[in-house]
Amino acid sequence: MPRRSLPAGLFVALMALAGLDHQPFGGLPVMVEKAKADDSGKAARAPTMPMARDPAVAVAEEYEAARRKGTREALELFIARHGDAPLAEQARAELKRLSR
Repeated sequence: MPRRSLPAGLFVALMALAGLDHQPFGGLPVMVEKAKADDSGKAARAPTMPMARDPAVAVAEEYEAARRKGTREALELFIARHGDAPLAEQARAELKRLSR
């Protein structure tokens, strides 16, 4: 066997043992091992989706913002967006006070 082909042959043998899918010697693919390392047995919450807000709280915050602004346009916009909400009556009363 020529002397120059020995290092190339060893390299090929090591590549064959390691595999082309990034498997460590005698182990699972790298991504599987990482997934198992992160698995603590508990169900994790999805970090990408925030929890839903309470719609009543959002409407109340919008009403307070319109009331603080104190303009006819802000109150009319609130009534147009939330005409069926309980706070819409208060917005209508506030709008009547502004008209005087």
